[in-house]
Amino acid sequence: MSEEERAERLEIPPEWHPGAEPVPVAVFASGEGSNAVQLVRKEGVYRVVALVSDRPEAPVVRKFRRLGRAVFARSVRDFPDKAAFEEAILAFLRPFAPRWLVLAGYMRLVGPTLLGAYPWRILNLHPALLPAFPGKDAVGQALAYGVKVTGTTVHLVDQGVDTGPIVAQRPVDVRPTDTPETLAARIKRVEHRLYPAVLSRILREGLVLEGRRVRFLREGEPET
Repeated sequence: MSEEERAERLEIPPEWHPGAEPVPVAVFASGEGSNAVQLVRKEGVYRVVALVSDRPEAPVVRKFRRLGRAVFARSVRDFPDKAAFEEAILAFLRPFAPRWLVLAGYMRLVGPTLLGAYPWRILNLHPALLPAFPGKDAVGQALAYGVKVTGTTVHLVDQGVDTGPIVAQRPVDVRPTDTPETLAARIKRVEHRLYPAVLSRILREGLVLEGRRVRFLREGEPET
């Protein structure tokens, strides 16, 4: 985020009101897709109109095809460069007109093409209490460091690795007997409730960005 952006106050207005059609969103995922599937199961304020995956063989691709959703599943290696890859994603999404891009285990840094097309309308979920343990293997990082509490973070996406303004967080205690698998499973259970709730509230109420600080247009956090 630039110094100019830090100095600005930016409002992201609500996009849904009672009686309106669900707001179209696109989900991005690279792996199993448990959070992506939960977003589909908890539709209401929003509707997941498409999946984008950079791994054609990922389980999430099969799951979304079984759900009857539109799927873009291509490797970046199929394109001359990352910009061309992201232009192809935008061309695929254009008929569905998603208002937000929702990253749910998307293991690729979002580039300038997508960031420019969806400024402050890309959301990410990270399995740690940012700014601690950004990047890959956040659960393993937390265990190796010996923290007693970790958790999950929903944040807006900027050009960095898990550096965007934080929208919501939830803590998860680390138990002495935890392995990466047991801790990750407990974090995912929290994420499955938190992510759809935060997305729905953003669409109902909008956001205010003041520097790095983010709040809903009505104070408080979503019930989960």
